[in-house]
Amino acid sequence: MGADPIEGPWAGAARLNIFALVIYIPGPLGDFLDDLRRDLVPHYNPHAHISVLPPRPLAVPWQTASEQVRTLIGGWAPFEIALTGIQVFPVTDVIYIEVGAGAAELRGMHGAMNARALAFEEPFPYHPHITLAQEIPHEDVAATFERASRRWSDFAGARTFRAERAAFVQNAMDNCWIDLEQCSLGAVPAQR
Repeated sequence: MGADPIEGPWAGAARLNIFALVIYIPGPLGDFLDDLRRDLVPHYNPHAHISVLPPRPLAVPWQTASEQVRTLIGGWAPFEIALTGIQVFPVTDVIYIEVGAGAAELRGMHGAMNARALAFEEPFPYHPHITLAQEIPHEDVAATFERASRRWSDFAGARTFRAERAAFVQNAMDNCWIDLEQCSLGAVPAQR
């Protein structure tokens, strides 16, 4: 696989063959969502994001997959994302915030990138969202949903942000995610 450029506290971390492509939520909105997730599920150490490519194994070195990400995402213009209401996925009991504006762009990115080195048959159809709580007992879902809905309705800040960068990340032990590379949207002129 070649040299691994990971430095800092994650340099020696045991990493898994699980990768994702995410767009982090910046500023006060991201901070609020991190605090909300910690309130709902205290044992998580969140970094609010929308997955463009949900977690998946790779059959190639991560650098090969990352090159595919850079090539494709560089031709994608930055766009606005607006968050709407709190929802629950019925099969998994995952509590999440729905994406309104920007959902079509996210679906397009997912469709373009879920190919070649990054191809993966996902267990559920792609649905742009921000996870707030997962792996909670079924009997706690209703109360957790109500608490999340109350906190979200009380949030007075902006519920929109501009998607300008994406991070290619890898899962490490203890369900920590390591940023391998940041890619800017619109860094390469779109091919026509």
